[in-house]
Amino acid sequence: MIRVLVVDDHAIVRQGLEQLLGTAADVELVGSAGDGGRAVELAVELRPDVVLMDLAMPVLDGVQATAQITAELPGTRVIILTSYGDESRIVAALDAGAQGYLLKHTDPDALLDGVRAAHNGGAPLDPRAGRVLLDRRNRAPGVRDLTQRETEVLELVAEGLANKQIARRLGISERTVKAHLTNVFQATGAQDRVQAALWARDHLHPIHPIHPTDG
Repeated sequence: MIRVLVVDDHAIVRQGLEQLLGTAADVELVGSAGDGGRAVELAVELRPDVVLMDLAMPVLDGVQATAQITAELPGTRVIILTSYGDESRIVAALDAGAQGYLLKHTDPDALLDGVRAAHNGGAPLDPRAGRVLLDRRNRAPGVRDLTQRETEVLELVAEGLANKQIARRLGISERTVKAHLTNVFQATGAQDRVQAALWARDHLHPIHPIHPTDG
């Protein structure tokens, strides 16, 4: 039996998912949450096999909640189920540890198959998400590979801020900062923060331009 936790801030969506899961003989709904903070609490308490996770939610968004759940429960698979199909959200969610990314217009049978696939170690991806990742992989590393949030994190790294300071400055969790940095390192080819900072100075607008009179 696949134990599933449903997370969405819209009650009608949660109810629809609960009804759908109830039609599958091999799936058991163990709980539901209306915000990311409650999702983390329930996940730790219930230890579901799969979490169906919305993205835009109060308290913690889906990316932050996913990062915390996958860090705390590495055996739990998180599938993002959202209306958003833009590159920045897809990459942020997968970097946070999501096992799959599906859109809410997904056929009900395909959604159930996605739950089964994630439980078995697969990575269910909406075709749009798959195309985004393929296009991203085929592009040469460069500024265009970085989302706006990743660029902001990189700029603050170049300023010399630690992860905790970056998290406080941007209003995100430290785990999310680490997830963004992982993608920054991959996109720029940097092996550490120093190399990333040097890359930023060569490819981004300087944070603090150095003039000859500065000594």
